[in-house]
Amino acid sequence: MLASPWADTDDDVLGFALAAPPRARRTLRLPTPEVYDVRTDDGVEVRLTRYGGGHKGPVLVVPGYGTSIVAYTIDTVETNFPEYLFANDYDVWLFDYRASPHLTSSTTQFSIDDIARYDYPAAVRKVREVTGAETIQVMAHCVGAMSFLMAMLIGLTGVRSAVVSQLGAFPVAPTLNGIKAGLHLPSFLTVLGVDTLSTDLDLSGNWKDRLGDRVLRLYPTKERCENPVCRRILFMYGEVFKHEQLNAATHDALHEMFGVANLTTFKHLATMVREGHIVDRDGRDVYMPHLDRLAIPLAIVHGAENGLFLPEGTERLYQLLCERNGEALYTRHVIPDYAHMDCFIGKDAARDVYPLVLAELEKANGA
Repeated sequence: MLASPWADTDDDVLGFALAAPPRARRTLRLPTPEVYDVRTDDGVEVRLTRYGGGHKGPVLVVPGYGTSIVAYTIDTVETNFPEYLFANDYDVWLFDYRASPHLTSSTTQFSIDDIARYDYPAAVRKVREVTGAETIQVMAHCVGAMSFLMAMLIGLTGVRSAVVSQLGAFPVAPTLNGIKAGLHLPSFLTVLGVDTLSTDLDLSGNWKDRLGDRVLRLYPTKERCENPVCRRILFMYGEVFKHEQLNAATHDALHEMFGVANLTTFKHLATMVREGHIVDRDGRDVYMPHLDRLAIPLAIVHGAENGLFLPEGTERLYQLLCERNGEALYTRHVIPDYAHMDCFIGKDAARDVYPLVLAELEKANGA
């Protein structure tokens, strides 16, 4: 367990997202970003942040659900993932799709179908338009990875290779998350009038946040923590990192990476967990019949101790793709001692994980 300078006591607490003290920040080893707000075909504004450079072409880097691109650009590690890619001559494009807490769309209701059907085509089209690249590469994490695969399966073009992290077409959840899905918890919360959940809280003045946090102290998890934002993350998503893989500064900055998440998306994900594979929000099997559309170089990265989605899910996808489209196109890496998000924000991820991702991107560039 990491000690936090903001650990709460009985009556003297801070509201994290609202009252977290300012901190010193290091200057990122990246150029001034170019920011592109892009409107999708269904009228939603998503955002691309480009750190332009390098001769190896554009890489679209996509975060998971309920987080923004800050999950990649966080300055609390010695080298973050965009810095690593940029240093290795890539043109880095970070993608805030409609679920990003940095966008107003994050407070609206939408399904993972919407991300796949509208957000990815708009982003890929914009990157190709600006760069003139015939094709791009993608590195997507968690629901970002699942929605990317769904986009490809319904006809997304312009992607020549991809790396997907932690989640594929078979969302196999551990027992507790599986129970939540089986009990239709997101639908139950909707009936109670709840349409969004958030890791943001105000323990200094909001009695509901204070009461909720006391309840979450009892939540059964291996990753016990004195940080109330961390407790909310563990409840909403599961064990998305191993505390021992984070340095103290990153742990204290978790509130910068997470935010609001809508229950329509949670319900869609719960439907897929119950079905055992990707389906549309109504439970229809519109994606899996088109596995031939994933006949591109595709690498899978999965933390061996992932407490959100178990490695057997991506193993199933890997085996199925090899059977359908040939083994030569696919690789899979299981990272010992890592869980989920710590594969990218872990204190040693630049040593243990980034080189594997880079090597897979390089393959598609003939390096």
